[in-house]
Amino acid sequence: MLDQQTVERLAQRLDEAERSKSLIPAFTREYPDLTIEDAYAIQRAWTKLQLSRGRVVRGHKIGLTSKAMQNAVGISEPDYGVLFADMFYPDASPIPFDRFRAPRIEVELAFVLKTPLKGPDCTLFDVLNATNYVTLALEILETRMHRVDPETKAPRKVMDTISDNAANAALVVGGRPIRPLDFDLRWIGALLFRNGQIEETGIAAGVLNHPANGVAWLADRLAAQGEYLEAGEVVLAGSFTRPVEIIRGDTFHADYGQFGSVSCQFV
Repeated sequence: MLDQQTVERLAQRLDEAERSKSLIPAFTREYPDLTIEDAYAIQRAWTKLQLSRGRVVRGHKIGLTSKAMQNAVGISEPDYGVLFADMFYPDASPIPFDRFRAPRIEVELAFVLKTPLKGPDCTLFDVLNATNYVTLALEILETRMHRVDPETKAPRKVMDTISDNAANAALVVGGRPIRPLDFDLRWIGALLFRNGQIEETGIAAGVLNHPANGVAWLADRLAAQGEYLEAGEVVLAGSFTRPVEIIRGDTFHADYGQFGSVSCQFV
């Protein structure tokens, strides 16, 4: 594993890239043997930097929850990152495009916890019992690293994405609050419109067969670090559509049928 000095130096690189809205080379180019645990150590060091500047943790996100995405990047489990309070936008918000460099958007469900959720051996039913309500969400993705290296043309690896806070940048939450035991969450589907045209469709069962499974996985993963999900946290359970590129002026509208909708515009 990387020594702590190297971990902190790489976290500082990410911090500088985010503040300058610039792209840096993927860490696996310089450190080809970077492990997933190294990547999470860099993410934790980056998170500590953000907290030192007054940012407040409000939840977590889960990514790479579909089998197709896991197979594409050569892993067998999801990844996770941290949600800060300043990342949240309410439904129908105008979002300043200048906050980002090359953002993308995905359709998800967000779990809002009423009680702490701890691993190990957390189950889907533990998640449902700990959840106050589920709501609709759009996740805005951003990268601080080149997706494809401009010199070698090699794509970034999952260790790079994990280091980079699982590529999270912001989220929009809204729509009808859903009590977790009132409906079979697997069958919640959505249509994602960009400027009135359907770009993507998906159904929540695409997230590990049930979106609560991702939250249970996260509780177990955090337990290995002596951490847990606290009451009041918001957990993005994972996308059930592919990421869609965003350009300035785009309006996105996700229609979840009987469960409502959530939208935003990039200005």
